[in-house]
Amino acid sequence: MTEILQVDLAERSYPIYIGTDLWEVFGEVTGKLRHDGRRIAVIADGFVAKKQPELLKRVTGGEPLLLELKGSDANKSLRVLGQIYDWMARQKLDRHSVVFAVGGGVVGDLAGFAAATYLRGLDYYQVPTSLLAMVDSSVGGKTGLNLKAGKNLVGAFWQPRAVFVDTMFLDTLKADQFACGMAEIIKYGLLGDAHLFRQLERGAPWHGQHPELPSVINDCCSLKAVIVGDDERETKPSGGRALLNLGHTFGHAVENVLGYSKTFGHGQAVGLGLVLAARLSRRLHWLGEADRTRVERLVELCQLPVRLPKPLKVEKLMEAMKLDKKVRGGKLRFVALKAIGRAETVDNVSEDWVRDLWREAGAV
Repeated sequence: MTEILQVDLAERSYPIYIGTDLWEVFGEVTGKLRHDGRRIAVIADGFVAKKQPELLKRVTGGEPLLLELKGSDANKSLRVLGQIYDWMARQKLDRHSVVFAVGGGVVGDLAGFAAATYLRGLDYYQVPTSLLAMVDSSVGGKTGLNLKAGKNLVGAFWQPRAVFVDTMFLDTLKADQFACGMAEIIKYGLLGDAHLFRQLERGAPWHGQHPELPSVINDCCSLKAVIVGDDERETKPSGGRALLNLGHTFGHAVENVLGYSKTFGHGQAVGLGLVLAARLSRRLHWLGEADRTRVERLVELCQLPVRLPKPLKVEKLMEAMKLDKKVRGGKLRFVALKAIGRAETVDNVSEDWVRDLWREAGAV
């Protein structure tokens, strides 16, 4: 059975298809594109391209116009973006062409940003193949890449024409990749759905064949669709789309200082970030000790870290945080928890508190 959610953004609205083996609906969409004479360019994770050659044939109706990338965060770079532009030019894509992003969050972000900027904007479609991309990065139109200075500092809001969330891809995920996706799922329970958080606690341990996982993915996409529809470009002075950054101010700093490590990826960093956000919420006297402990316990149950992988220098982490996109007027801005299932943005947090939190996590 295929569920269809809608991201409501007036003329930029689009559907999210969620199910297993979405071949029929996928074929209808791509068939219409080909019927209309639109060339389809596929930018795919190389691992997925080898594992799912039939999918690529269905996208293009034959031999794929295909560019394969490695889905490592280090590739979210200006260097790789330039390679994508050069490939698009060699393929003679025009403004009538469309791009399909087939892969995890790295491929989706890069392909989406390339589509947003090549020839001043091509239509694109998201086919997320990782749990993290299914519940988070493929929905909402944030695209971009990293600089040495920080995470996602270059990007554009560019909404896809549709998102195809096919849970069959979860069968090929490694345990650490699955855990990365669980970090974002926990985030949704914390920021806006206490029932989901309790479901995650009851259902642990989670895995790709867990019978409740499809409904959990649906709940996450539904919540994100509502948030994005209400605050597409994260312009609300408080709350709104910024709440989706829960745990990310901490997590992005770790990724940056570690140099976007292959062994400590975005999901692991966000998992640790959620723990630190809960500890910050406790210091603010927003979150009770019992609930803070629940957050940490669930993060551990989902095979995510609650401490840094190695001692990092506090001041380097603080420096990285100050380059975060959410900084306003040079001051750090966080998302904290009023309760499990209810989050708020908060400014003017004591930097000494933040340093203490880093030290509790193993920084020096």
